[in-house]
Amino acid sequence: MSDTTLIKNAIESKNPYNSKVLQEYELDTPELVASKLEKSNSVFKVWKEKSIKERTNLLNNLSNLLEDRLEYLSELMTQEMGKPISQSRAEINKCIFLCDFYATNAENFLADDIIETDATESFISYDPLGVILAIMPWNYPFWQVFRFAVPTLTAGNTALLKHASNVSGCALAIQKLFEDSGYPQGCFQTLLTDHETIDGLIKNDIVKAVSLTGSEKAGRHIAKVAGEHLKKVVLELGGNNACIVLDDADLDTYLDTMVNARMQNTGQSCIAAKRFIVTKGIYDEFLGKFTKKIKDLRFGDPMEESTEIATLAREDLAVDLEKQVHDAVKKGAKVILGGKRDKAYYAPTVLTKVNTDMAVFREETFGPVAPIFKVNDFEEALKLTTDTKFGLGTMVFTEDTEKASKAISEIPDGAYFINELVKSDPRLPFGGTKASGFGRELSKEGILEFVNKKTVYVK
Repeated sequence: MSDTTLIKNAIESKNPYNSKVLQEYELDTPELVASKLEKSNSVFKVWKEKSIKERTNLLNNLSNLLEDRLEYLSELMTQEMGKPISQSRAEINKCIFLCDFYATNAENFLADDIIETDATESFISYDPLGVILAIMPWNYPFWQVFRFAVPTLTAGNTALLKHASNVSGCALAIQKLFEDSGYPQGCFQTLLTDHETIDGLIKNDIVKAVSLTGSEKAGRHIAKVAGEHLKKVVLELGGNNACIVLDDADLDTYLDTMVNARMQNTGQSCIAAKRFIVTKGIYDEFLGKFTKKIKDLRFGDPMEESTEIATLAREDLAVDLEKQVHDAVKKGAKVILGGKRDKAYYAPTVLTKVNTDMAVFREETFGPVAPIFKVNDFEEALKLTTDTKFGLGTMVFTEDTEKASKAISEIPDGAYFINELVKSDPRLPFGGTKASGFGRELSKEGILEFVNKKTVYVK
């Protein structure tokens, strides 16, 4: 059961908190999709000739517009996918930071890279590829799109967005933001369409590359279709991040961070702490304090300022989470807190006596469930941490940062955070390894993902 319903040739979106119908959106006809594709390609030929300075000036406009519309956009996000309103505002503010970062740095990132050879002149030119297709999820409906679109457009490409259907209002609002900021009509376009249409777009010669943030299953499919047509892909997929808590961890300072690492966005985050691996010397203290903090989280209407945790974005997501917890209990886990579902709401849950055979260890849990593992020492914690097919990020809490730093090479993930939750930052590259995908977003690495790194040699 979903909070987004397909009705003939339309999408009906619902508020996941109260099930009220929000809006009905007509799906794009095949003819309209084809028209948008051609327009994106036509605009690219003009857009790519714009100077980087002209493009970054538009980023300043975009940043200002996000600030002007912050409240409207935050409320739209909360209504469509249920994020607490304070967290929606934080997401829009992060998009503003992203725009400002690339407005300041893009010209330097994209400048020709002079290489000394026996040529009179030789350098690397960073040329845009063309039309880039983005397939994006609902859990961070603005941030996920912006961290793709801002560097991709600034590099001179044009973009087509297939957003998750339950945030169609956000998708259209994003297109309007770009257009109202002065970007040419067709530079950024939203597609309201189905997945079968997306396969056809990937196969189309006009589309030069694909960026997907989503599930491992979706990533495998998109990579297969794109690979058959020799299209570049950036994949940011699921995660099963470990949060290691060592005996000397400063719980007074970092406990709120640990709770936030699991419970922000009601646990619906690929980089959330999915497995808490705690050494035996601090285990009892951590379990008691951590459980109390979670028990005290305020549930309620996500539009209320005091709400800290809300329903999941759709009821089927809560059902899936319930199945994973039932699997754990059946295999011997103990529910310390929560473990109950009411429609799209799943109570914040703490599990102990968990083992590696359980779904809560092997699979990604996309909701407010925290399995706690007890281990003897850091070495055992590292072994358990890396026993996963995913590779998005790992976090370690300890006062011995030198010891934690020596383990950097033992963690094969895309990120390793000490005394902080794993998070994305415009200044740092973001992405994973193994089943968490490949390629990088953000920073200099992100803006260079969808460019042709062309060697130029003059003699």
